[in-house]
Amino acid sequence: MGTPWTNWARTATATPHRVEHPATADELAEAVAQARAIRPRGSGHSFTDIAAAPAVALDLDRYTGITEVSGTLVTVRAGTTLRQLNVLLDHLGLALPNLGDIDAQTIAGAISTGTHGTGAKLGGLSTQVAGMELVLATGETVRCSTSERADLFAAARVGLGALGVISTVTLRCVPAFVLHARETPDRLDRVLEEFDHLTAVEDHVEFHWFPHSDNVILKRNNRTDEPAAPLSKLRHFYEYEVMENGAFGLVCRVARALPRTTRALNRVCGNLISERVYQDVSHRVFVTPRRVRFVESEYAIPRTALHEVLGELRKAVDKLDHGIIVPVEVRVAQSDDIWLSTANGRDTAYIAVHQYLGMPYRQYFDAFERIAGAADGRPHWGKMHTLTAADLTPRYPHFPDFQRIRTEVDPTHKFTNPYLDRVLG
Repeated sequence: MGTPWTNWARTATATPHRVEHPATADELAEAVAQARAIRPRGSGHSFTDIAAAPAVALDLDRYTGITEVSGTLVTVRAGTTLRQLNVLLDHLGLALPNLGDIDAQTIAGAISTGTHGTGAKLGGLSTQVAGMELVLATGETVRCSTSERADLFAAARVGLGALGVISTVTLRCVPAFVLHARETPDRLDRVLEEFDHLTAVEDHVEFHWFPHSDNVILKRNNRTDEPAAPLSKLRHFYEYEVMENGAFGLVCRVARALPRTTRALNRVCGNLISERVYQDVSHRVFVTPRRVRFVESEYAIPRTALHEVLGELRKAVDKLDHGIIVPVEVRVAQSDDIWLSTANGRDTAYIAVHQYLGMPYRQYFDAFERIAGAADGRPHWGKMHTLTAADLTPRYPHFPDFQRIRTEVDPTHKFTNPYLDRVLG
């Protein structure tokens, strides 16, 4: 029996029979071909048990790095984390056009679960994929793109690890760029009133709402031709290590120990927001250190439903038996044509709800799921939800197409686990 494994949020565990660590393409193909059941597990940053491996676990921590660069097209091995990739691209004078705020994920895990950033004119990370190599259940390595096995490509760009093991990913990058970052305190009603305008004129907009108040942190990141002017090392340490991780972590621990203080502490945190303005290399702006552990659920809803859903969520929060300490995050993305992308076919708003690890969340998450579901919401594949294949099929026009491709390339479901059995049937 192998070593017990737990994901980052401690919401999923597994004890695989063994763990494979291939270092070459041949070793990867052989590991897949010889296993009766195998599961790639990425960096374990999903909140669901999507990465849990009940039999053989595949860890690509030795299968990393860039293999080819052609202009702005960069091919990278699947086990490379976004953190590693951002540094490698920076050395090449390149960057990814959009990122989320966490960089711990492997590139394969990030695209497989539909990881995204924010930007009304930009899609999720999977929309930046120009081509992929997958190791199928037989051990055969195949390439797919819009011109090669196009149906497999449409499925595999957000493939949940259900079609095969991603070997390499070819990404459309852009020349490295600097972002001007501005983070300011604001009020929820005012931000919602101006949100359509903000998302139209700003490159990247998101806000974090403190749910027991009207306070928000409004974040606007825009490209600039000016040179980087980052926060000083002292200011960076104070803002991110002392305040966002140290002090906030302490507040969360107090709320967990003294639940009756949670609502008041959330309001205090919202009132302590101060303005932060700087400019830096893009990935240093996009990514924020996250050392306070939490649980999270996120739903993608039509952009047009954002006001209604947040209005219902505000009412639901007031009726909870417990308080919420971690803010609600709101982001946007452009529609795309990837079959199981949460933004498939519609411009999308993302609402993510969180709770500090060890504090009650089920009532909150269930209420949020009902509200988002009434707006035809689609859950993030790597974040907590309770939906099944029967619930998800009507929410994705190409769900039957995905299942067809899955049957073709993995007829025995070599890559399945209990999570995939639930969401794919």
